[in-house]
Amino acid sequence: MAQHIWDRPAQYIGGRYRDGKSADTFDVLDPSTGRTVVTGPLASTEDVDDAVTAAAGALPDWAGATPAHRSEVMTRWARELETIADQLATVESAQAGKPIKLTTEFDVPGSIDNVTFFAGAARNLEGKASGEYSGDHTSSIRREPIGVVGSIAPWNYPLQMAAWKILPAVAAGNTIVLKPAEITPLTSLLFAEAATRAGIPDGVINVITGKGTTAGSALVTHRNVSMVSFTGSTPVGHSIAAAAAGKRLHLELGGKAPFVVFDDADLEAAIQGAVAASLINTGQDCTAATRAYVQRPLFDRFVDGVAAVMDTVRLGPTSDPATDQGPLVSRRQQEHVAGFVDRARAGGATIVRGGTIPGGDLADGFYYEPTLVVGAAQDSEIVQQEIFGPVLVVLPFDHDDEGIALANDTPFGLAASAWTRDLYRAQRATRDIAAGCVWVNDHIPIISEMPHGGYKQSGYGKDMSTYSLDEYTNIKHVMSDITGVARKDWHRTIFGDR
Repeated sequence: MAQHIWDRPAQYIGGRYRDGKSADTFDVLDPSTGRTVVTGPLASTEDVDDAVTAAAGALPDWAGATPAHRSEVMTRWARELETIADQLATVESAQAGKPIKLTTEFDVPGSIDNVTFFAGAARNLEGKASGEYSGDHTSSIRREPIGVVGSIAPWNYPLQMAAWKILPAVAAGNTIVLKPAEITPLTSLLFAEAATRAGIPDGVINVITGKGTTAGSALVTHRNVSMVSFTGSTPVGHSIAAAAAGKRLHLELGGKAPFVVFDDADLEAAIQGAVAASLINTGQDCTAATRAYVQRPLFDRFVDGVAAVMDTVRLGPTSDPATDQGPLVSRRQQEHVAGFVDRARAGGATIVRGGTIPGGDLADGFYYEPTLVVGAAQDSEIVQQEIFGPVLVVLPFDHDDEGIALANDTPFGLAASAWTRDLYRAQRATRDIAAGCVWVNDHIPIISEMPHGGYKQSGYGKDMSTYSLDEYTNIKHVMSDITGVARKDWHRTIFGDR
């Protein structure tokens, strides 16, 4: 990415760019080359306070705006994003190491569709019908904004995570301060800037680029932040839950998605699906297929087929439209993934394909080969813990009960898939696998109209869909007497007789 593509400061507060006040700086690297794209000053706790103050100041007018008005400006926002779609795709590819075809065909259009969806959802806050449920009173439901939302987003899908955090919050009338990962903040800033151009008032959306230990901590604990939303690892999520005690909390945490292949599955479809679902975004996806459980009659052919398809995957420069798989986001993440595979190999697992850091023209980037592992134990770390890299572990099972039990045998429950031609098997799998999303004969597709969120240690609360508006609104019951009687019948339970 040419330097001139990013020439703005890295804080967006009150509808304006500005430099952070911290003495520390951040570097955005291009993961495909290891070269620095931009360096800038980080946000200080003072910047966080300024952003929260801006959000609090904008709250009364934005919360009081009609749903139609919020919908109108959000619709303009979507159109504004369409005019910079190519820039968003280029910047996202450069900062996060994504192949340009992924950002062009998935990240950017998906994010714009999210804006369009929530522009409509802003006018459709649902509640129970008003009625005389007691006989003597009319009851109705109000949905009201919570207030200032403090959100922390991860580095794996910077633009989409900004959309998932910001959109339901502002559609419901809240204002927000978003802290993206300091290594991938650029498209979040462009996203907020486009909102201002579309007419969303200054202060409704603020973006601070800072470290989690300083800016993130200050945001989570700020006295004027009423809600905290976090997407990231389960251990960090636990620490945020403790720090944000007393606030509304939404957590989307780690995943270890099982990919369960029954013996009547379309084998070719399962093979193709497993490669795509394990390698999307270089495996840096909390819903990526990481554990394939294959019923024994198909096991060997599945392993051979996946290895053959992985051999066709093209690693290369992220700006090249022919590139299938880009680098991992950082050298640290590359070492993290390599460590998992190396320890599995040392523990007796077989690396069928990959398991290496490529050299040559790719050596300066943070690449890792598509990797296929067999022979790992169910209780090993490579099966139980989130790797966040292009690694698929395949294990056999014999009967249906075992396959489902193995699928559920981790602390996580974000996503899963079942592969079968049998309707009854599919229905049982979708019922019994403990995950927030269970696909049948596919794995990964998401749509704006449907929710995303986990079970167990994968967190709670939903992103996307109208269900996410439950996270960002307070439900108020309003109950009005319709009798005009001074002495109510129920008063006798407190004083006097009937």
